Amino acid sequence: MTETQADMQPFQAEFIEYTLQCGVLRFGDFILKSGRRSPYFFNTGLFDSGARLAKLGGFYARTMLYRGIKADVLYGPAYKGIPLVCAAAMALARETGEEVPFAFNRKEAKDHGEGGLLVGAPLTGSVLVVDDVITAGTSVRESVEIIRAAGAVPGGVLITLDRQEKGQGELSAVQEVANQFQLPVYSIITLHDILRYLETMNRRAEVEAIREYQSRFGVS
Repeated sequence: MTETQADMQPFQAEFIEYTLQCGVLRFGDFILKSGRRSPYFFNTGLFDSGARLAKLGGFYARTMLYRGIKADVLYGPAYKGIPLVCAAAMALARETGEEVPFAFNRKEAKDHGEGGLLVGAPLTGSVLVVDDVITAGTSVRESVEIIRAAGAVPGGVLITLDRQEKGQGELSAVQEVANQFQLPVYSIITLHDILRYLETMNRRAEVEAIREYQSRFGVS
């Protein structure tokens, strides 16, 4: 239930350009958390100013509109997902003029004031999880449990980048999440999109390095 590959849209090429400008997407020699040596690194933590975060929210919103993603509530898993879901909700309101409520969780339930685990709008109807990337799928699994416990329905997951590489087995973390929870997983871009962008820019060294990495760790 992961998205199918299609022609890259102008906004996706624009997003790749923007990640390069911000240093979010870098090329070189990086050791990942998995221990793998990767020729590229993608760090959404570097969308670290108001302007950068606002622009990122716009790319989430444009992806939702392009993919026809509908949701009653947007949900961001703590901690990284909190600013992301705020930015996405604000951008969606700017783009469409419609209000889509959002919520996020606390890492620990509050035992005073209004109390509870959730902050923001009540989780009702179909809920879209907004996150940065899926590495092990832990935050998505926790999000699904929280959404279902609130009596709502997980409607899908929207992330920035699908790395399209193997997790613990032959499937990627994205494919594992999609299969386990029977949820569509959308991304602003995929590694395949990055490759196509680099090819149009005639950046052969980066293309060759990523393709070699894909030959060992990539999934279809």
